[in-house]
Amino acid sequence: MKRIFLAVLVFVFISLSPTFAQNFNSRTTFSAGILAGYNNGIGFQGNFSLKNLAEGFPFNIKLGIGFSYLDPGKPLEAREIFINDATNGVPEKAGRLVDFRADFLYNVSGQTYFYTGPRFTMFTANFNFVGGNEDFDVTANQWGVGVGVENYFRISPVIDLVFSLGYDYFFQSVLYGHDTSYGPDGENVNDRKDFTFEDADKAVNQPKHNLKAMVGLGYNF
Repeated sequence: MKRIFLAVLVFVFISLSPTFAQNFNSRTTFSAGILAGYNNGIGFQGNFSLKNLAEGFPFNIKLGIGFSYLDPGKPLEAREIFINDATNGVPEKAGRLVDFRADFLYNVSGQTYFYTGPRFTMFTANFNFVGGNEDFDVTANQWGVGVGVENYFRISPVIDLVFSLGYDYFFQSVLYGHDTSYGPDGENVNDRKDFTFEDADKAVNQPKHNLKAMVGLGYNF
């Protein structure tokens, strides 16, 4: 997936090069936006779009970065799988997700666009056992792919109201916690007892099937 993502970025760069040289003043337009809503949890997203890149090129390009707060998983199970069998302390938990996305947008009709593209996320689950002397993170970096639909409604000459619905699928990746890791290929480091990746995967809520429903504003330059 990393090679696919890099290939997409190279393709975008190649597409943009002649556009900037030939059509910058006459064709290409830019927009920036911010969205808020649900993205595997309460989330926010900023993005930058390039439209009308070249004559005959049917897609707009959108690059985005997002941040979400989410339920990280099950503290007691995560502690047992990644740390030890202790049960003391009052568990507290917090989860966050940083995601990067690149999308190709195709105009379906009017101001409605279908989009698809690669994804990369950095997931962190924090489990803190107050009074139990355990405070640790479980992390995972994952590649994925997404699809969705966006609708734009012009509310001023330069500002759009934007609605976005989407679905992202993420591929399994190594889960790291403390000095232990579990890999989907069975390559574990300092694994405890007979725990497997499947056990760790059930204990924490790293992205798998991600639904997105967000609303925001876009500014057209």
